[in-house]
Amino acid sequence: MRDWTWEYEGYEPADERLRESLCTLGNGYFATRGALPECAADEVHYPGTYIAGCYNRLTSDVAGHQVENEDLVNVPNWLFLRFRLPGQPWVTPETATVLEHRTTLHLSTGLLDRRTRYGLGEGRVLAVRQQRLVHMADSHLAALRTEFTAEGFSGRLDVEAALDGSVTNSGVPRYRDLDGHHLTHAQTGTAAADTVWLRCRTRTSDIRIAMASRLRADAPATTGRDVRRAAQRLVLELAAGRTAVVDKTVALHTSRDPAISDPLFAAVDRVTRAPDFDDLLEPHLTAWDQLWRRADLQVAGEAGRILRLHLFHVLQTLSPHTADLDVGVPARGLHGEAYRGHVFWDELFVLPYLNLHFPEVSRALLRYRHRRLEQACTAASESGRRGALYPWQSGSDGREETQQLHLNPRSGRWLPDHSRLQYHVGSAIAYNVWQYCEASGDAEFRHTKGAEMLVQIARFWADSAVYDETLGRHRIKGVVGPDEYHDGYPDATEPGLDDNAYTNVTAAWVLARTLELLESLPEPRRRELVERAGLDGGELEQWEDVSRTLHVPFHDGVISQFEGYGDLAELDWDGYRERYGDIRRLDRILEAEGDTVNRYRASKQADVLMLGYLFAPAELEGLFRRLGLRLGEDTWRRTVDHYLRRTSHGSTLSGLVHGWVLARDRRAEAWKFCLEALQGDIADVQGGTTGEGIHLGAMAGTLDLVQRGLTGLETRGGALWLDPVPLPELSSYGFALRYQGHWGVKLRLERGLLEVAVPSSDGSPIDVQLPGRAVCLQPGETARLVLGN
Repeated sequence: MRDWTWEYEGYEPADERLRESLCTLGNGYFATRGALPECAADEVHYPGTYIAGCYNRLTSDVAGHQVENEDLVNVPNWLFLRFRLPGQPWVTPETATVLEHRTTLHLSTGLLDRRTRYGLGEGRVLAVRQQRLVHMADSHLAALRTEFTAEGFSGRLDVEAALDGSVTNSGVPRYRDLDGHHLTHAQTGTAAADTVWLRCRTRTSDIRIAMASRLRADAPATTGRDVRRAAQRLVLELAAGRTAVVDKTVALHTSRDPAISDPLFAAVDRVTRAPDFDDLLEPHLTAWDQLWRRADLQVAGEAGRILRLHLFHVLQTLSPHTADLDVGVPARGLHGEAYRGHVFWDELFVLPYLNLHFPEVSRALLRYRHRRLEQACTAASESGRRGALYPWQSGSDGREETQQLHLNPRSGRWLPDHSRLQYHVGSAIAYNVWQYCEASGDAEFRHTKGAEMLVQIARFWADSAVYDETLGRHRIKGVVGPDEYHDGYPDATEPGLDDNAYTNVTAAWVLARTLELLESLPEPRRRELVERAGLDGGELEQWEDVSRTLHVPFHDGVISQFEGYGDLAELDWDGYRERYGDIRRLDRILEAEGDTVNRYRASKQADVLMLGYLFAPAELEGLFRRLGLRLGEDTWRRTVDHYLRRTSHGSTLSGLVHGWVLARDRRAEAWKFCLEALQGDIADVQGGTTGEGIHLGAMAGTLDLVQRGLTGLETRGGALWLDPVPLPELSSYGFALRYQGHWGVKLRLERGLLEVAVPSSDGSPIDVQLPGRAVCLQPGETARLVLGN
């Protein structure tokens, strides 16, 4: 079962935050970090529980500026359970001798198993085993079973379990100058002899949060509470060699939940009706079994084991429960406080995977964007443009949440943050709409909410484009591309770059696809959309013109990242690696030296090469052809080589994109980057960032690398298109997917043979297109296709 477990042996304080993130348990509604229940938040430990979409906004005084930030709130700690011998300090790894310690995450069942043997002096050993779950069938429940076994002694053990409302957002050191006190109006009480409750609310968003905790053991519990803490205390009589069990069951509700009248009543009612721990397990295990069947992934070896861990965390953050919520894709999952729980463009790397397994979740995540379309149109209007300008960082209501200042921990200086100029997030949303509709066949969404978003995003790009008489082309100025290192020209007084290639090409794609969609709409719906949006023939003609004339700069026979990129200086890469070792965050290094990365041909992550990630070679060539440009194979290869040598990979997404692009280009070195993407979080390659939350986009992206990248799988024109590019290190794998109403279509690639099996149903046949041939598979049929013929 090693392929289905993730295990840590021994207690290592320096690794505790990392392990807590990777051992987080969740169900799409909320998640709790894998912290030890007996440990409070300090420099080593950080218990944290986060509810999807539960944000609060506070203003802090930073470097003489009033800075407003909205954060995903660390809600009261339900996990708390501590123990001690009477009159002795509470037992933790810091107060007692850790003789043995093992943490095992069971991926197949969503259970976290912890076993510790504490030496308590005078030959006394206390063995502690805990099993923890965040319920995957009932999204409002969690449970903790604790087993105490005395070795070499008999006697009493004091146990205290609590709901702790004194928590703050303090899990990211560089944010600690910001106000993290998000909870207020805490109250506690007792609902029954074995049940206590805590309620509070967020300070400005006024979300009411309620928890109820039921404690069951072989000893009666007493309650003790103050305004922020509801505690239950009991004394266990331990006999040597015999095990005493304490079960803690918790229910959690907020005022954002549907179909409740009051969060406190709902939490108390739910925990009162909840079965005992053993009976809670059965529906939880069934729910996980169903998830794994829908997301079946068969990859051998260590790569398969890591991919399974990645899939586990994707499913915990964005489960079928997410389909009922108004939430986006938090870039760091529900696993920590980095990026303040904000929604970036990471859905670009997540939804393509979900589309083919959990399309109802993809639809919900796109509805999050559609509900905030009005706010995006307001942002565009305030910038002097028509259409929709989606924020680079989004939270509760869709306004721009990107900070105005960010801290460089290397120099200690607070610096202006211009990343809000990454307007390409709108193209990412449009791309996700298109991909979802192609994969799911959801014509209703395509014709309604999807079309409305595409029209307004296209309108923004057309209105942002300025015609240059000299070039005879349209230009988009004052933006920041995916690279993020470059946010302006050297010595410029205003931020922003002109003609970022990725931005312009994706904008052209959005315009072309939106025009295509408008043409395909049923006439009554097209008329409604045109009337509601106020479109006229002249505007559509402008879209057509801009989609064919956007400027894409080149230098030295390669695509330029932006206009003027070729004029920048070359960086002494070897010199900086020799001086600093890890130079992933080259921007921080140069700023601390009094320099700026804006002066150099140096990228944080894939920018131009993102085009090779989003578009198959034929589609990318077609896009350039539409722009009146030629993108031959030689030009693209030179472009790939150029940026490979000039990228520091300061983002976990970078290795993923480079591995994907190189795999499509049939390069042997692809595996090096794929491996870095696989190890990004488990090895914490970014140097301490995983402990602040996993990188959800990179995790989902590695799954999609197997699903679409190596198979060349595309969903377009009502067919499954496949063009496998097996890597020697990953040449045998299989997975199931859901495609246009067909559940469990199985694909398997092994030794040059591709097998496609369509499950029996009353559905329509599936057209499978490979280079040079096509196969039509009826439900119940299997095709075995020899590749290369």
